[in-house]
Amino acid sequence: MGRHRLPLGTAGEIKVKQVGSVFVARCQYRDHDGAYYDIRRRGRTKEVARDEVRKAVKAKVKSLPGAELSAHSLFEAVASAWLDEYRRDADNGVYSFTSVDNHTYNLKNHVVPVLGQLELIEVGTPVINRLCQAKLKAHSHSLARQVRAVISNVMTFAVNEGLIKSNPVRDVAPLLERRAKTKKAKPRALESADLLDFLAKLDADEKARTADLPDLVRGFIATGERRGEMIGADWPDFDETARVIHVSGGLIQARGKGTIRNGGKTDNADRPIPLPDWCVTMLVERRERLGVLDPTGPIYPNNRGGYLNFQNLTNRHWLPFRRRAGYEWVTFKTLRKTVATMLDDAGLTARQIADILGHAHPSMTQDVYMGRGQTSRASADALGSLPLGKTGNKPATD
Repeated sequence: MGRHRLPLGTAGEIKVKQVGSVFVARCQYRDHDGAYYDIRRRGRTKEVARDEVRKAVKAKVKSLPGAELSAHSLFEAVASAWLDEYRRDADNGVYSFTSVDNHTYNLKNHVVPVLGQLELIEVGTPVINRLCQAKLKAHSHSLARQVRAVISNVMTFAVNEGLIKSNPVRDVAPLLERRAKTKKAKPRALESADLLDFLAKLDADEKARTADLPDLVRGFIATGERRGEMIGADWPDFDETARVIHVSGGLIQARGKGTIRNGGKTDNADRPIPLPDWCVTMLVERRERLGVLDPTGPIYPNNRGGYLNFQNLTNRHWLPFRRRAGYEWVTFKTLRKTVATMLDDAGLTARQIADILGHAHPSMTQDVYMGRGQTSRASADALGSLPLGKTGNKPATD
């Protein structure tokens, strides 16, 4: 019969022998991947040598995520260990920093205050279900789902670390939107007449022109891009000859990191978007008017030639204009929904529209925005047929 295997993450008996004037202690350690390691340390006495081996084994165990956790650890400690691992994965590009910020916020404000001081083994399905249903009834369906998701992530981490046998979130009752206090708003888009009126007011507003809003808004309408994709667009992304703009990522704001560029929200985010002729003309004229000093810089720069700060843009210029124009309900996401609706009305398929918007699944486009495949000029032609060119007002200068 072969030698009995050590349990994962444990060490065998420490053996000591004298070698000359010193003592050498050694033991076998089996790592969590099943591999064995021969740990040896020296000391002036047997006990010193043994202590050195014990320290080496302890250091080996501590290097593993959650190694000092157990089923009786507080939920807050387990959640903290999971979040540390999640942050490391984000640093390596596995997850987005936006997701890190969202999970951190939900843990701190909605989960830990209720579950934090419970032992992990006490956080079962009934406890989790009560919390999720309470968030649903007091807030929104979206928040309840986010709370459930972050708890599920922590519990999956606990299962993988051998702290518990199964994820109790799996048996939580369905989160029904009709039970939510705040109902999900239906997608709202600008009608054609309202869109033309909105743009006319935009062109006539001196403060909006000074803030470069007319070109920026038309960029959104021509492409349906996400806000981070639009403000992160650089001049090399614009191909005047092919009449397309290439989307290769977007800007996000992450706590402790400032403004950074990510690789896109979905696998379909990296994409070429055909441009209507009026948008190509606008961008060519814009490039000539700005006299771009940095040909690799952003299409919509701030006063220093860098990327716009979205929060500053919204609070200082975009929201005040919407109030002045009587369109306070219109956001940049509204423009994205408007594009999706216009393309749907023009007869494009949900798959084609999903490709333009950069959605991973056409169902997302249909359910949330109104809507993939080969790049089609049909989108640009549909937008190009609308009289969205400027009304003749020249942009104000600083």
